[in-house]
Amino acid sequence: MAYWLIKSEPFVYSFSRLQEEGLVMWDGVRNYMARNYLRQMQVDEQVLFYHSNEGLEVVGVCRVARTYYPDPTAESGDWSAVDFAPVRRLVHPVSLRRIKETPALQQIGLVRMGRLSVMPLTEQEFAAIVALGGGLEE
Repeated sequence: MAYWLIKSEPFVYSFSRLQEEGLVMWDGVRNYMARNYLRQMQVDEQVLFYHSNEGLEVVGVCRVARTYYPDPTAESGDWSAVDFAPVRRLVHPVSLRRIKETPALQQIGLVRMGRLSVMPLTEQEFAAIVALGGGLEE
């Protein structure tokens, strides 16, 4: 099983909105590396949800609900979409600053490749961020 992190500006699509809607088609990714990561995702893999621009923090966990398929919003090119479903919100959001201050997290894409919107994590990195957030809400 792989672990992932996805980013969204909360004013565009927030974790709260995902919780309300129960499912989202993650479309509009127009970076080849991010697209390739979407294509590697398997159903039920765990995904950290990061609010970019506003907040700059990991706020919750979702899961892959449907593997990749052609992105219906793409007017041209070979782009993919994936469906995500919410799991739970973190007890406390984990800020980018806190992640950067944590030695075990220095190699994650969020620190090394800040503009990438979809990235893999190791199981240990995923667990460390969830632990920094006090676990998942009940």
